[in-house]
Amino acid sequence: MSGSWLRIVVALGTAAVVFGVFLACEYVLRRVLRRLGRRATLLGELAVHVHRPLRWFGAMVVLRITVLVALPVGSWRDATSHVLTLALIGTGAWLLAGVLTAVEQTMLSRWDVDVRDNRHARRMRTQIRLVRRVIVAAVAVLALGAMLMTFPGLRTAGTSLLASAGVIGAIAALAAQSLLGNVFAGLQIAFSDAIRLDDVVIVENEWGRVEDITLTYLVVHLWDDRRLVIPTAQFMSQPFENWTRRDAALLGTVELDVDWTRPVEEMREELRRVLESTDLWDGRVSVLQVTDATNTLVRVRALVSAVDAPTLFDLRCLVREQLVQWVRGKHPYAVPRLRAERVPTIPASHQPEEAPGDDARLFGDSPDGRERVHTFNGPEAP
Repeated sequence: MSGSWLRIVVALGTAAVVFGVFLACEYVLRRVLRRLGRRATLLGELAVHVHRPLRWFGAMVVLRITVLVALPVGSWRDATSHVLTLALIGTGAWLLAGVLTAVEQTMLSRWDVDVRDNRHARRMRTQIRLVRRVIVAAVAVLALGAMLMTFPGLRTAGTSLLASAGVIGAIAALAAQSLLGNVFAGLQIAFSDAIRLDDVVIVENEWGRVEDITLTYLVVHLWDDRRLVIPTAQFMSQPFENWTRRDAALLGTVELDVDWTRPVEEMREELRRVLESTDLWDGRVSVLQVTDATNTLVRVRALVSAVDAPTLFDLRCLVREQLVQWVRGKHPYAVPRLRAERVPTIPASHQPEEAPGDDARLFGDSPDGRERVHTFNGPEAP
């Protein structure tokens, strides 16, 4: 066996031993971090999110050193060293992203959203997630730039193109106009507090809860378990309803059409009894009013309140069912009905009708009426 091959074998064996020692140290460190993570949340999150990229980063470091030590100078060494350099940059960016994710999870754990008034907590969670994604995107761009700069040809070309950087920037901005618009809209969502994670919204005539907000799109979890994905720029450029902007409590209405003979005060007392018998009502609003009376029906509106939108929907259904049952059971005569009455036939009169008087005109024959006729019709013909 020649000296070069012997050196390669020895170097590979040494690298394997070093990497094995590194894995053992990484395993011990991860166990220690998990145990310490019971008291310090950040250490526990680091043990969860960093161990995989740390292994790959360590492997790339060991291989990079092995190539420099073992392989003889030549094209194979240069090519292999270049590939490992690219892998080292990529795994380093992955490791940094894992650290940022651990910091994000640590900060998110400090804001509990499982409380009644969680508006500030949801706002902070939204901002923390978007800031982490912005930083990770910046790290990825920097890592890609560092990889490209390892190619001598691209490095020389980049130096020569500095004079035309303004033109290139303008062209790139024009080409990525839609993407940049979505990114800026995502940042606007994060820091304007217009919408937060878990907000209940109505958008595109759909009711749902904000499930995720990224730099380029927003995901709304609809009531029937569908997902509505909307670009952030489009979402911020059109009106939408936010039912939890300040408070989750809402008001809702229940409308019934009943007969004119229905007793209003008794129905109002029944509404109060129904509301007081259920935990869905938050005790704020209980109103029953007659809002319309047309032809053979009277429209009654019950206004109720609940702590949030899902509870309000269930409460409205309950109130509607109970009031319908109460009308049918206690006051069946008040169920909407159509009345018909026979009217005796009146013989037609054959006397000629008189010509219509001045009061039958559009504005009448008063001075004010004649002035209006002149205004809208113009002067009379001579």
